[in-house]
Amino acid sequence: MGKNQHVVKRPDGWAVRGEGNSRDTSHHRTQEEARQAARGIAQNQKSEVVIHGRDGRIRDKDSYGNDPFPPKG
Repeated sequence: MGKNQHVVKRPDGWAVRGEGNSRDTSHHRTQEEARQAARGIAQNQKSEVVIHGRDGRIRDKDSYGNDPFPPKG
């Protein structure tokens, strides 16, 4: 399993940062562009995309390949 990818707000746009990394992986003009970039990385690494809002709080999560089967609940 790879690192979860976080989409986070930056002063000049949005960034993708791997969980636990000290530096951003990439920078983007819009949150959607950053989400798409994070999605590609997460699909490759079979991890999650964690999308943060402008306030820094987690807004949404998307999982790519690490889901338990059958799903709980």
